[in-house]
Amino acid sequence: MTLEEAKMEFVQTWGTIGSAWGIPRSMAQIHALLLANKESLSTEEVMETIQLSRGNVNINMRELINWKLVHKQSKLGERKEFFTAQHDIMAMAKNIVEERKRRELQPVQELLRQLRSETLEGDNAEIEHFQNLMQELDDFIQQLDQLSEIWLKLKDNYFFKKMIKTMS
Repeated sequence: MTLEEAKMEFVQTWGTIGSAWGIPRSMAQIHALLLANKESLSTEEVMETIQLSRGNVNINMRELINWKLVHKQSKLGERKEFFTAQHDIMAMAKNIVEERKRRELQPVQELLRQLRSETLEGDNAEIEHFQNLMQELDDFIQQLDQLSEIWLKLKDNYFFKKMIKTMS
């Protein structure tokens, strides 16, 4: 297998995994292509390599920049924009965790807090069931949030890295 074949296999697989995680396939493929390349790529190179339209590449590139997974670069003498992926895997994971928390956990936490503060009318047993459910969900989401915060703090800890390495 050539390096280019291996890269394309990675791009296809990363796209499939991304879809399973709720990320658009083309966004995951663009990310994988940039991850697999040491040098930055232009929009045109991305379009040609993974056969996507300019609009699709531009929209997904902006989203990858918003997630802090990709950085835009300029090259002296070039009018094109070039893009490179965050190649530090732990920093990439940190950015993904933070973005998912912002997009997924925080809105749910806000909704649960709002619903728990409402005065509800109806059957008392149903109200109690609903309030208990909201409380349990809120507790669970808070635990996920705390766990992600601990992980984000530990990832740079020298002793934590050594402990994980020893365990594996």
